[in-house]
Amino acid sequence: MGSFSIWHWLIVLLIVVLLFGTSKLKNIGKDLGGAVKGFKEGMRDGSEDKPSEPSAQVGQTIEGEAKRDKV
Repeated sequence: MGSFSIWHWLIVLLIVVLLFGTSKLKNIGKDLGGAVKGFKEGMRDGSEDKPSEPSAQVGQTIEGEAKRDKV
């Protein structure tokens, strides 16, 4: 009961290798690794794009009322 033993996992691994073949599994692993690497680079690039200190000119809304002096 409980978790599987090492022999169960070895049999499952053997069946997967027989079904898909080592070259297809290698390609799947390479594609997955490339996707993870791209995701990490995107997260790193996204954090560098943000300014560390917001500028007073960008995105600031000033509310008020304008009045004219009568001449």
